[in-house]
Amino acid sequence: MFIKNRDILLNENIPQKNLELRRILIDVLERALDAVKPKILIERAVIIDKNQLKIHNLSLDLTQFRRCIIIGGGKASGAMAAELENILISYGKIPFNGIINIPKGLEIDDKDFSGRIKFNFASHPIPDDDGINGVKSMMDLIRNTSNNDLIFCLISGGGSALLPFPMKGLTLGDLRDVNSLLLASGANIKEINAIRKHLSAFKGGRLAKAAFKNGEPTIISLIISDVVGDNLDTIASGPTVPDQTTYEEAINYLKKYKIFDKIPENAQKILISGYKEEIPETPKKEDPCFFKVHNYIIGSVENAAKAAESYLKQNNIEVKYIQEKIKGEAREYGLVFLNKFKECINKKDTYGSKKIALIGSGELTVTIKGKGIGGRNQEMLLSFLNSIKNEEIIYNFLILAVNLDGIEGNSKAMGAIIDNYTIKKYKDMNLNPSVFLKNNNSNTFFKMLKDEIITGYIGINVNDLTIGILSFN
Repeated sequence: MFIKNRDILLNENIPQKNLELRRILIDVLERALDAVKPKILIERAVIIDKNQLKIHNLSLDLTQFRRCIIIGGGKASGAMAAELENILISYGKIPFNGIINIPKGLEIDDKDFSGRIKFNFASHPIPDDDGINGVKSMMDLIRNTSNNDLIFCLISGGGSALLPFPMKGLTLGDLRDVNSLLLASGANIKEINAIRKHLSAFKGGRLAKAAFKNGEPTIISLIISDVVGDNLDTIASGPTVPDQTTYEEAINYLKKYKIFDKIPENAQKILISGYKEEIPETPKKEDPCFFKVHNYIIGSVENAAKAAESYLKQNNIEVKYIQEKIKGEAREYGLVFLNKFKECINKKDTYGSKKIALIGSGELTVTIKGKGIGGRNQEMLLSFLNSIKNEEIIYNFLILAVNLDGIEGNSKAMGAIIDNYTIKKYKDMNLNPSVFLKNNNSNTFFKMLKDEIITGYIGINVNDLTIGILSFN
């Protein structure tokens, strides 16, 4: 079981009809999380049959390689590395070592590991010196690779912050300041990563470029996507992927959110130098450094959504609407989701079931204006409650919205659930959702109501998942 406060979320004081929906959706969440365990995704993707390494449509003769190097980072990369190590040890015919950057606070049971892959704990979402030191070690490993070397790069969400390597002339403090401004700006992940890539000597394909400097190793990137649309160059800022963005775009994004003049002067100078072509652009798809690079997405929120859909249907719940690529401002999407509910209510007589489920995936953004504790999914749910607070509720409903890595925003929750019982509780406590919403204080609201979902870091990282159920009986 992933959910640590399950008993609190399913306490005996909850009305039976609401309790039934809560049990179903919490079980749905457990199954969705199981479907995107990094161990399972690596196990399915990486096959060694005799001496042949098979990954998707790729087949390589492992006897052609003298050694294997494993590098990378992200919230799920620790568990990815652990399973890859098991596979390589079982094969037993190729030496390997490596280093992976993973978040501080993530629990790793390494008693059975060989120690050939080092787990380096670094800070997320604000990068730190430990992250830089880990990347330096990775660069040392790949610097002298040759045509006979095989590099596995394990990438998952969170890699942008966990794999910091400032361009020459930048400090870690500069990166932190830029990152903090970006996270508070309301910029989306594509825009944020375009800027990060142009201030990094590792991201935006620059890892592949560095590995190509003294030889032509084969690089296999195994990627778990946490971005809307699964764009390879966006996930962890694409260290082994040709970059489609430019210095000019990075500058324009900063100006769009009125923070170009607020970022450190060193960062401004780097971006302007790149724009003036005084320093090289990030490598593009025609660069020969990518000729022996293979990038594969081995898992995404789609795996979780399909598992959720399957379990809902097993419980005789009709899944009428699946929306991918949810994006936009969290407090605005609360009203959007309410309108989706209303559409279902207006069509309820046409359904073959008395329970209807809506499934959505994506990643919302939060423009921080207050000083509260919260996260994007909790803010969306709080916005939903604020939008519905003056309406008469004549049906039973439940919405669950979560960040599947286990932690969101500056809270310790992965998200929250709301239902009819939530509305009763906050009204009995004389709480006003709009006050909490104004201060970006969604987690405090849900903590008071005991409706936050607690798992802690769980080594999983894909897009966020939103599931709503309407019950008409």
